Amino acid sequence: MKILYAVQGTGNGHITRAIEIIPYLQQKGEVDILVSGIQSDIELPFEVKYRFNGLSFIFGKKGGVDYWKTFMKLNSLKLLKEIKKINLKSYDVIISDFEPVSCWAAIKAKKVCIGLSNQVATLHPLAPQPKKQDMIGKLVLQNYAPTTYNYGFHFKRLDGTIFTPIIRKAIRELAPTTGEHYTVYLPAYDDLQIIKRLEKLTEVHWQVFSKHNKKEIHLEHITILPITPDLFLKSLASAKGVLCNAGFGTASEALFLKKKLMVIPMKKQVEQYYNAEMLKEMGVPVLKKLNSDSLPKLKKWLADDTVVDVDYPDNAEEIVNLILENHAGNKKMDTQHESNKYPLFQ
Repeated sequence: MKILYAVQGTGNGHITRAIEIIPYLQQKGEVDILVSGIQSDIELPFEVKYRFNGLSFIFGKKGGVDYWKTFMKLNSLKLLKEIKKINLKSYDVIISDFEPVSCWAAIKAKKVCIGLSNQVATLHPLAPQPKKQDMIGKLVLQNYAPTTYNYGFHFKRLDGTIFTPIIRKAIRELAPTTGEHYTVYLPAYDDLQIIKRLEKLTEVHWQVFSKHNKKEIHLEHITILPITPDLFLKSLASAKGVLCNAGFGTASEALFLKKKLMVIPMKKQVEQYYNAEMLKEMGVPVLKKLNSDSLPKLKKWLADDTVVDVDYPDNAEEIVNLILENHAGNKKMDTQHESNKYPLFQ
């Protein structure tokens, strides 16, 4: 069996999930890996056959996506060339973790493409939705990486196709403790903006992991740290709490480690608003943004030791087996097929 596994490289969650899934795929057949995107801090420990620019969103410094930088990085002609460059004829199974080049190449070749990501789960009918809908953002989410069948991950299991998060072995093997510091990961905020807000909260120490600074900076009760896997894991394992965006990876790991959690959805990242709704439903406090108005809510969170209890079993092998049992050899897309019950592309 020949398998193409395509991974979105913008953000670390897709990459850490791939590290767990790929070995199980390799047990079933020959696996080629495709990565597109340019903002992950983690490298895959596997040979990558295809490496593309794809459609990357660039993090800004004010809490959201920097659309100008994103636009400047976008090269539509290059994207079309990337789509045309992949020959999918030899693949028995194509799996995409919200990776657009493989999805659009599969549509072009009229081949089945299996979606496997948190993004597909956010659009599931049983997933809570924000009261205020960003229709343009939702349209982008639906059509960014269109797939034929969908399997996904959310903060709690919804049905037979939406599973709890895949937690990487490096996290599962930690022995968590409760220290005095709080771990902060808000990559779309500038360090100075984070310091400006947290410097008023002097009762705790903050370890802030920065995408914008490669050196350690030690202030009175705030430490700015570069993002390195070992350093981040150490901080996360011993943190009293975690303040992060509403992306899927860090929030899932914090919940798994029984850390109290507060999230801030990244502006103009519609899936993070969907994630935040699920977390809010589960009892996790959500901030709209990090500004002076958020200080009372941050103080209330610091004073409250409530931890949301979750059960995240090791499910990577189960999911791989299910997908391959259902779809191995299903190479050709049925022209009458309208995807599954919650299509990303119609």
